[in-house]
Amino acid sequence: MPSLTRPGTPPGDTPLSPHPSAPALPSPDDAVAHTLLNCLLREVSGPERQTVVADGHLLLRLPRRGVLLRVALRRTSLLGAHRFTGPVAEQRDGGWPEVDWRRLAAYTHDELSLRTGVRNEEFLEQIASSHEAISTALATRPDSAQDAYVASEQSLLLGHRFHPTPKARTGDPRSWAAYAPEAGASFPLRHLAVRAHLIAEESAADWATAALDGRRADVPDGYRLLPAHPWQYESLRDHPALRAALDSGDVIDLGPGGRPFAATASVRTLYDGETFLKFSLNVRITNCLRKNSSYELSGAVALTRALAPALADLAERFPGSAVLREPAYRTLALPGPDGTPDRALFEGFGVIVREGLPRRLAPAATPLLAAAVADEYPSSAAHISHLLGDGDPLAWWSAYLDLLVPPVLAAYFDHGLVLEPHLQNVLVCVDADGMPAQVLFRDLEGTKLLPEHHADTLAALPSEVAGPMTYDAQRGWDRVVYCLLVNHVAELLAALADLHPHAEAALWARVRDTLRSYADRHGCPPRLAALLAGVPLPAKANLLTRWERKADRDAGYVRLPSPLAEDILRDTTGSDR
Repeated sequence: MPSLTRPGTPPGDTPLSPHPSAPALPSPDDAVAHTLLNCLLREVSGPERQTVVADGHLLLRLPRRGVLLRVALRRTSLLGAHRFTGPVAEQRDGGWPEVDWRRLAAYTHDELSLRTGVRNEEFLEQIASSHEAISTALATRPDSAQDAYVASEQSLLLGHRFHPTPKARTGDPRSWAAYAPEAGASFPLRHLAVRAHLIAEESAADWATAALDGRRADVPDGYRLLPAHPWQYESLRDHPALRAALDSGDVIDLGPGGRPFAATASVRTLYDGETFLKFSLNVRITNCLRKNSSYELSGAVALTRALAPALADLAERFPGSAVLREPAYRTLALPGPDGTPDRALFEGFGVIVREGLPRRLAPAATPLLAAAVADEYPSSAAHISHLLGDGDPLAWWSAYLDLLVPPVLAAYFDHGLVLEPHLQNVLVCVDADGMPAQVLFRDLEGTKLLPEHHADTLAALPSEVAGPMTYDAQRGWDRVVYCLLVNHVAELLAALADLHPHAEAALWARVRDTLRSYADRHGCPPRLAALLAGVPLPAKANLLTRWERKADRDAGYVRLPSPLAEDILRDTTGSDR
């Protein structure tokens, strides 16, 4: 495996050059167009049987708009998640003229308007915002990063390839560069000293409180330290209640200081090498306004407490995996006109403490963001093309699946716990040879409980905290299968198949073997039996969710033909397995 800098390596190490067989990064125009086609293929034209692969191209019809589109293929996919190359064209006047991303966006807008009977005035603007962010990211890629892990977090230049606006964001574009992971952002926090009675917090671990208190030595007696994301502070500094508190001395602005924090892929979660801090940002990124709602603040600590027995069991049974806990939050509780804490400030300054890597990372392992390992285009040394080198892809893949899949299934079936192991929520930890040694799961915001397993825990919590913390069994299973198999496994498998195109069916066979092995040891629950029988796989409908302006929690699913059925794999591989 090529050398990866370990955590703590000084800045200045240059990422490795792309793997020789890996495709070059696309232009911003092609990146946006391909992403829109991915969404249309998965959610609109594919389910309506308006697509065909022929002569090295995908043909895709928008039936209501009456447009036939074409794009060249680098590689086809058993899941239908094909790889595109070059510009998109449309059939017109007896030829195939190119379609730029703006026209394709307009066609998509028109098709969805006709399909749903409603319009979305934000849609084209959000696509343009995403295009602008991708253009900026590709033009201003940093030459180095603090270490291999941070480099992986900051390498996602194009974003989610099945989201229509993966890099859309509100806020002043001129401010983004200072805080964007794609720009290699690292900066000191803003710190406020707040009179102790105006602090709201919960903590399930003494170290988590100390991680907040120990960041500045200039906090006056009777005050508590509240770190703030500097961008969020700028957006809230003129709030009347905060201005009054600053004027009265109830809040003291200590200014920026302390060790710098690096922006991770989520933008609002920052890391200093020891602790993650998840801040609120009054900025909409992709679908959502990225703030910590009051129920999410309490919910993170409540889940950390409630999940302790389950996570201890999983850690004992699956020592190659761990979950990063979120044992504390702190925020500003300035009273509003009705005497209760002002909500905009309470949620706007809420910060969640998440365990840092030193608390869970296996010795001598290098952590890397799974989304960077699985990226369609290698943009950092974390990419699978660098980890694998000339190694055996099936050996690497089997080792990884054995670490990733069993604990997620056990969490659901044995503990009624819905983990959310999508690519941005998992860290792949590799040894010195680039082989998988450990997986780390993170972000309790997406972790949910099945009520039938956790009735007592949920009954003890306020309803506004307990409600968002739950999924029913079917919705929880859809979320697990989507995040684990469609978002994560399928995309990392695709990156391996890009390097070894003839191995795709064998890679899927290894996924089936891993599921089958777990089922054989644990009684093959009916939902898992259905998965092995080839039931269609749920894929989150990001395009339709964005179009309908739904909350992420209310996102629907489309069903994809599964490549897991034994007869499909036998027909594809020619094996009797």
